[in-house]
Amino acid sequence: MFRDTEAFGSFAVDDIAKAREFYGGTLGIDVEEYQEGLLALHHPGGRDTMIYVKPDHVPATYTVLNFPVDDVEGAVDAMVERGVSFERYEGFEQDERGIAHGMGPDIAWFKDPAGNVLAVLNRP
Repeated sequence: MFRDTEAFGSFAVDDIAKAREFYGGTLGIDVEEYQEGLLALHHPGGRDTMIYVKPDHVPATYTVLNFPVDDVEGAVDAMVERGVSFERYEGFEQDERGIAHGMGPDIAWFKDPAGNVLAVLNRP
């Protein structure tokens, strides 16, 4: 039934202007506002992620969006320079920058202004 559809992911935030600034300005993603309260993050390869405003938003407690990169250490350093803070989680051996090693691809978690969990990880 859905074999040929082009599915896309979406998640909520509480402030669309802060989301636009964070995803477009801080992370440097191509962001388009379709209508008030609805953003599209345009990723390479044509897969978009939709972000919508939800006034009673509760942040996701799981990773809603992953950014695969060739050099997670370099990406973390660049993001720290742009003001991004990285999360620490029990059960993961993380280095001083917050990068977890040895449990799959190297990965570091951070949050958007709405508190949603995101991750940057080495491309498998």
